Formats: sequence, C-alpha cells, structure tokens
Amino acid sequence: MKQGKSKKQTAALLALSSIPLIMTLGNSMLIPVLPEIERALSITSLKSSLIITVYSVMAIILIPVAGYLSDRIGRKAVIIPSLILAAAGGVICVWAASQNSYGLLLTGRAVQGVGAAGAMPIVIPLVGDMFKSEKEVSSGLGLIETFNTFGKVLSPILGSALALIAWQTPFWAIPVLCGISIVLVLWLVRSPRKKKDEKPPSPKAFLQSVWKLYKQKARWLTALFIVICFTMFILFGLLFYLSETLEKQHHMKGIIKGLVLAIPLAVLCAASFAAGKWLGGRKKVMKWAVTIGFFVTAAAVACCLFWDHTPGRIFLFSVAGLGIGAALPCLDDFITEGIEMEERGSICSFYSSMRFVGVAAGPPAASLLMGHSTSLFFWVMLVCSAAASLLTLFLIRPDESKTAKPA
Repeated sequence: MKQGKSKKQTAALLALSSIPLIMTLGNSMLIPVLPEIERALSITSLKSSLIITVYSVMAIILIPVAGYLSDRIGRKAVIIPSLILAAAGGVICVWAASQNSYGLLLTGRAVQGVGAAGAMPIVIPLVGDMFKSEKEVSSGLGLIETFNTFGKVLSPILGSALALIAWQTPFWAIPVLCGISIVLVLWLVRSPRKKKDEKPPSPKAFLQSVWKLYKQKARWLTALFIVICFTMFILFGLLFYLSETLEKQHHMKGIIKGLVLAIPLAVLCAASFAAGKWLGGRKKVMKWAVTIGFFVTAAAVACCLFWDHTPGRIFLFSVAGLGIGAALPCLDDFITEGIEMEERGSICSFYSSMRFVGVAAGPPAASLLMGHSTSLFFWVMLVCSAAASLLTLFLIRPDESKTAKPA
C-alpha cells in the first residue's frame, strides 16, 4: 500500500515539475530569438527586451494575488486556470507573429505573465502540502528546482534550434507545452483537501493573519526574501555577461552559443538535485550548505577580477553555479517548512515575487555595470554573493524556521 502511494506521489511530483520547466522555457527560450524578432518586426533592441520584461513584471505584480487565492480556494484551482491563461497568451503571440504586430505580441506576453504568476509559484507550497516528512519535502523541492534549472539549460539550445525553422516557431511551442502540463496535473496531482466544516476567512481577516505571521518571523523571512532576490540577480547577471561576451568578443551565435551557456547551468542543475536529495530534513546542514554555497560563489566571482580569460571564467561561473545550485532547494525548504499550511501560499508568493525581481533586475543591471566597467560588474556580484552568505549565517535560524505542522 505504501509503495503504491509512493508511486502516486512520485508521479504527482513529476507532473508538478513540468510546470517550472515549461514556464522557464516559455520565457528564456525567446532570449536567443530576440535578434530575429528585431529584424522581422523592425524594432529596436530596447523594444525587443520588453518582450521578456513584460512577462516578469506581470508575474511580480500578480504572484501575491495568486498566493492568496491558492490559500482560500486551493492550489489546483489556481494552477489549472493559470496554465490555460499561459497557453492562451501563447496563442495570442502566435497570431501576433503571423500579423507582424509588435503591440499584439506584447499583449500575448502579458497574458502569459498572468498565467505564470498563478502556476509556477504555487508549485512550491503545494509540494509542502503534499508530503508529511521534511526529507520528502526537501527531496521534492530539489526535483522542482532541478527541472526549473534544466529549463534554463535547455532554453538557449531549444530556442535557437526552433528559430532555425522560423522565428515564430518558439511561440508555437508554448501552448503545446502548457497543454501537456494541464493534462499531467489534472490526471496525476491530488492536492490535500481542507476540512468540510472549515470556512475560509474574509480577505481582511486573512491579510491580518498573514501580517501577524510575518511580524512574528520578520527577521528570518526578510533575510530569506533578500537572499533569494540576490540569488536570481547574481545568476541572471552572470548569464547576461557570458551571453554578451560570447557573442561580441567570440562571435558565437545560435546553438553553439546555447551549448556554452548551458555549461554553468548544467552544473547548477546537478547541484540542485543533489542538495534536495541528500540534505533533506537536516535544517542545520542546509543552513551551512547555503552559507558555504554563497561563499563559494563569492570566491569564484572574486577570481574573475584577476582572470581575464573567457574559458577560465566559464569554469569559474560553473563553480558559482555549484554554490547557487546547492542553495536553491534549501531556501525553498526553509520557506515551506517554516510556514503553516493555511498561510503558506501567500508567504511563498512573496518569496516567488522576490525571485522574479532578481530575474528582472539582473540583465539590465549587468548591462549598465558592464557599460561602466567589467570590474565594477564583478565587484557588485561579489558583494551580493557575500551579503547572501552573511544574511544566511546570522539571520536564518533553522530552529526558527522549523515550525510548520505536517499537512
């Protein structure tokens, strides 16, 4: 009986893992295609960058709303309509591409961002709801982060390959992938049900309870929000630097460039999987994994200041990816295990919003810093990595975060 339940949980976890994979592909897959879009629509690079930015901005704004709704009406009741919205946004983008309409393309991307707000961020609290033991939660979150990172590894390669057919082809992939995920979630995922006599609180009472919870845990929650923002800021800043360097200094484009970009991301992906599988439930060990992981990242970035050699910096970025990859599932575990089930979706939504803030801020900040000097760029990345390590060491306490009751 237990073996059958375990198989069902594994299948449900794999179905949920398809969501971050598809949402990541839906955004990052377009990055290598932007130059083609600029030529096809006769737009500037600034306008093409908005195709990526509008997706993240919509997600940042609406993730807290999705988290609130998931706590009131259920996780799946938010995830499924959100995936349908993301698919609809993809269809609008396909239509816009056929009409060569830039305005309609932005509209489609905005709709996709609304869908992303209610899909990917809700996966984290749902995993926390599904499993009782901390080890199972940690292992599940490690798999979620692995698929999320694998999407980043696959995105530049798949996007470049699809663009060889036509620049519109990556937009066709989005509704197809969302449709697959909808079927998998409907078929395989059974989220825990609330008690029949349990009535949801009013919006005012709910927000008051969330605010009260935040004040009680303000120190480590604030630290955690800042650390996850720095994590994504560092990751996407480094990737932007590497992408620009490969194209402008070494004239790499297409699939070859995508394969090189995938090297540090592949290391990050493997580290996320290993950390989630081996560190589950051991909060103190996880805290030290995050602290040391960011220290390793800071050391790797510091070495870049003295090693002006692209192959060497790719190796150092891979070392930085190792540190970030070890930290990510541990940070996810702290936010799920440290919050009661009733408020988990709302608190996790703010956590996910901070992730998107880091994603949105990383590339433009890297561009501005690199325009001033490459050394300044690496110094900022170094300071952010060191700050994340110190915040984890002094403010995130395992005994404080281990307060959630089993679902």
